[in-house]
Amino acid sequence: MLGYTRVSTVEQALSRNGLDAQRAVIAAEAERRGWDVEYFTDEGVSGKVVGPQLVEALQRLASGQADGLVVAKLDRLSRSIINAANIIESAQQQGWSLVMLDTGLDLTTAAGRMVAHNLMAFAQYERELIGERTRAALAAKKQRGERLGGPRLVKPGVVRRIVMDRNAGLSFGQIAKALEAEGILSPAGLLTWQSSTVRRIFNSANSVASVAVSA
Repeated sequence: MLGYTRVSTVEQALSRNGLDAQRAVIAAEAERRGWDVEYFTDEGVSGKVVGPQLVEALQRLASGQADGLVVAKLDRLSRSIINAANIIESAQQQGWSLVMLDTGLDLTTAAGRMVAHNLMAFAQYERELIGERTRAALAAKKQRGERLGGPRLVKPGVVRRIVMDRNAGLSFGQIAKALEAEGILSPAGLLTWQSSTVRRIFNSANSVASVAVSA
């Protein structure tokens, strides 16, 4: 199993109190269940993003190098229900276990899978609420005669988001749905994203990175 711990501020990272507490909870469960655990830690990383150590852990899991991921608390994995649901979906599709000790979510048990199902249903509800708010805001702008849409080029932050999500094991379709849910405009200035568009941006970013490295 891979154990993941995270703190969101530099102060917490330096004090290590939060990290030690999380690790102690994971270690106790590992001893009880006979797990061998390798730890990955993101220090001073916001729960709204997928930290570099979590990305590495997810890549290891996607390639079959570990049996599962265990976290002490849901909010240590992510403070975004949508991001957490995407990780749960990746675990189910790729065949590895995910255990959140505070919620009872454990994909190795029927009860835990029920918790996961409920969490994913809530994430879908949140996506739809975000979409409704975005459409309402755009309708209000249209009534006021304001120009709709945005720049035709993809912003660097969106490119980084796509690359990080893909490296974390999410499919192009999942990334497209998440971008739509958050009201991020596509290169065409639309609220809808196609998986082919996400794939093209990801491949283009990787090509640029490859050229930079070879140069």
